[in-house]
Amino acid sequence: MTDSKAILALEDGTLFSGKGFGAPGATVGEVVFNTSMTGYQEILTDPSYAGQMVTLSMPHIGNTGVNPQDNESDRVRAAGLVVRDCPRRASSWRATASLPDWLVEHGVVAIGNVDTRALTIRLRESGAQNGCILVGNEADPGEALERARSCPPMSGQDLALPNSCAEPMSWDEGSPAIESRLPTSGPGHHVVVYDYGVKLNILRMLVDAGCRVTRVPADYPVDEALRLAPDGFLLSNGPGDPEPCGYAIDTIRKILARGVPTFGICLGHQLLALAAGARTLKLKFGHHGANHPVQELDTGRVLITSQNHGFAVDESTLPDGVSATHRSLFDGTLQGIRLASAPAFGFQGHPEASPGPHDLRGLFDRFVEMMGDADAQT
Repeated sequence: MTDSKAILALEDGTLFSGKGFGAPGATVGEVVFNTSMTGYQEILTDPSYAGQMVTLSMPHIGNTGVNPQDNESDRVRAAGLVVRDCPRRASSWRATASLPDWLVEHGVVAIGNVDTRALTIRLRESGAQNGCILVGNEADPGEALERARSCPPMSGQDLALPNSCAEPMSWDEGSPAIESRLPTSGPGHHVVVYDYGVKLNILRMLVDAGCRVTRVPADYPVDEALRLAPDGFLLSNGPGDPEPCGYAIDTIRKILARGVPTFGICLGHQLLALAAGARTLKLKFGHHGANHPVQELDTGRVLITSQNHGFAVDESTLPDGVSATHRSLFDGTLQGIRLASAPAFGFQGHPEASPGPHDLRGLFDRFVEMMGDADAQT
């Protein structure tokens, strides 16, 4: 574990000093803030954070250490970590390592002793921007600033493909015993998951719902996917800008034309909207947290949700036959869509979030019901 001088430089010239507590060296990426009180391990291993450095607004991060069961992918995907304070001693019966040791093992550069309140306010006012963390006793602010300004912007980047699986694979692992399970009735509907950077808990939730799951790469040919005889397609979450993912948009259009039940989550929701003819936009600082209120438009119910996205579907561009189902009560941005021409719907947040609110987990039930209705019609 390093414990040396560290600098965080934002591309607008703002500098923060602190102490390195992960791997030594330098890292660059888009700096965003997350307001979750728990779940730092899940956040860091969430592929949706690829290319981003995460600022956690909760002041104490690392209290409960880390353990293999809480990973959302096979490795840390975030580009870096910014915190106020990381306790040196982890206290949890589930912990197998401390957060600093785990960061070193995964080669993740991190900075502590930062005024994360001031940094969060800065990002909220100016918007998410590129930055650089430079760790080392000879860390130079000028070098950190130059690295931050040379980092490519998030807009225009297809990060789904490099964060996808390499080949098709089956998945049969459900939620761990510490989580409350959905009732299962053995292998049922076959779901093909297009992996744009899928969180493992999405796969676990499908298994909990009694589904047989096959995970395929982001650019997997649609004809090959259809040969797997799926009852439904799930379009996963993932990082980056959805608009450059033309291969995914073309695939989804063909799926919709075949009338196969389809459920899109986060990036998958955005790609579904693009395939249906809508457009997306870059948000000022995105939605990152586990306490975001969303309204279900049909019923007026307010649901607390987990969110993690920097892009959103532009509701004003929804074509005929695509209707809004959910809307954020923070900023009014679109959170859900439903298609009239195909059995398909999408949700911008994370109904599978763990830890996090479970208000939207019923969307998995809706997907299962949709597949059942399709079976009944054939």
